[in-house]
Amino acid sequence: MGTWDIGPFDNDTAADFSYRVDEAPAEKKAEVLRTAFREVIETGDAYLDADLADEAIASAALVAAQCPGGDPVTTAYGPKDPLPPLPADLRPQAVAALDRVLTEPSELLELWEESDGEQWKAGVRKLRAILDGAGTGSVT
Repeated sequence: MGTWDIGPFDNDTAADFSYRVDEAPAEKKAEVLRTAFREVIETGDAYLDADLADEAIASAALVAAQCPGGDPVTTAYGPKDPLPPLPADLRPQAVAALDRVLTEPSELLELWEESDGEQWKAGVRKLRAILDGAGTGSVT
């Protein structure tokens, strides 16, 4: 995997995904994120490809950035343009996708468990907690 650190955008797949988010018209950006979540959730018990998981984590970071307590996405590998306010219904989808990423069979989880993946898992869990704790009110 082309990964250089543990952050949501610290891998080639997420950096490429950021370009796709930037290229989408403002009114379609939420749908790009929703699609990333749906592709992960719909794997069910099937093997989850690492690239899909990376895109879902990056998407979750973008949604969490608009939640109370969320960290702004400031990395050079994230989207260059600010995202419009995102719909609150993305939050539970992001939580479900992150739960799936952290559940076997998940290629990304396996890859991180082969190295010191505890910090990576903690980062994913932090994103999940922000998204889950934000409730269902509107995104600010």
